[in-house]
Amino acid sequence: MPLLQNGERFPHLEIPAVGGGIINLPQDLAGSYAVVLIYRGHWCPFCNEQMASFAGAAEALEKEGIKVVAFSVDDEAATKEFAAKQHIPFKMGHSAKREAIVAATGCYQSEHPQVGRFLENTGFVLAPDGAVLNAVYSSRAIGRLVPNDVLRLVAYMKSLAK
Repeated sequence: MPLLQNGERFPHLEIPAVGGGIINLPQDLAGSYAVVLIYRGHWCPFCNEQMASFAGAAEALEKEGIKVVAFSVDDEAATKEFAAKQHIPFKMGHSAKREAIVAATGCYQSEHPQVGRFLENTGFVLAPDGAVLNAVYSSRAIGRLVPNDVLRLVAYMKSLAK
């Protein structure tokens, strides 16, 4: 699968949202800098750390006008529990269709005997027009976006626009 390149428009994805409705990407993020986090699942300790760090940085991200959404192949019940445990204030998607996400984004997928097939951690920083500013593809548990890097990148991109 081809990886998304900087400057390409993020593909249209529809992900069921925790609590009902659909997260429409990139449309729901239009007009703002944004982060799209694809995470392995609630069971992954590295994902727990990443989501906790983004939850902890929510105020700083919001202050800079950066929206965040995250999703995995986990079902709604597991995602809802995960979001509550990590105090996640941003939109969370669930039950992502693995093959469709891989085809659209090029993210890696893996299989674990206890959890089945899942998407590897992948993160995107998007411009207000939905173009990819930065993509971070991980083929295993490590190597992922962190909030401070997102804040620094967006500050840099804003400085270029002046």
